[in-house]
Amino acid sequence: MNKDKKEKAAKEEMLTEEKAPQVEQAGCSDSSKSETSKPDPTDDKKDAAEDALVALQKKNDELSDRLMRTMAEFDNFKKRTAKEKQEIGSFAKGACIKELLSVADNFERALDTECKDADFFKGMEMILKQMQDVFTRLGVTEIEALNAPFDPEFHHAIKQVEDDSFGENVVCQVLQKGYTLDGHVIRHAMVVVANP
Repeated sequence: MNKDKKEKAAKEEMLTEEKAPQVEQAGCSDSSKSETSKPDPTDDKKDAAEDALVALQKKNDELSDRLMRTMAEFDNFKKRTAKEKQEIGSFAKGACIKELLSVADNFERALDTECKDADFFKGMEMILKQMQDVFTRLGVTEIEALNAPFDPEFHHAIKQVEDDSFGENVVCQVLQKGYTLDGHVIRHAMVVVANP
C-alpha cells in the first residue's frame, strides 16, 4: 500500500506541476493584456508623425502647384515681351524706312528727266539700285498695283477715270509706289482707278 500511496502522491505532484505553468502562462497573458490596454506613448508619437507627414505632403503639393503656375506665367511673360520687342522694332524700322522712301521717290523722278551727262545718270541709277537693295534686305516689298484690282488695304485712290482699255475697278496708273514691311503696309500706293 505504501507503494500505491507513493505512486498516487507522485501523480498528484505531476498534476500540480502541469497546472502551475498554465497558471503562470495565464498570469503572463493577463499581465500582457493589462500592458496593452494601457495607452502607449509611442502610438501617440506615430499618429502625430503621420499627421505631420500628411500636412507636409499637402504643403509640398501646394508649393509645387504654385511653382508650376509661376513658371507658366513667366514663360507667357517672356513670349509676350519678345513679341512686343519685335513689334516695337518693326514699328521703328518701318518709321525710318518710310522717311527714306521719299528719297527713293526723288531718285526715281530724277532718273525720269533728261540728262546730258551719261556718267552722272549712271551714278544716280547705281545709288537708286543700292537703296532698293537695302530695302529688300530689310524686308521691304513693293506693292503691285498697276493692272491689279483696286484693294483699299493696299491702294489709295486719288482719282477715278473712264477707260475702256481697263476692266472695272482696275488700277490704271500708279502715282506713288506703295510698300509693305514684314506683311504690314508702311505706305499705300497712290493710284488712279479705271471704270469705278
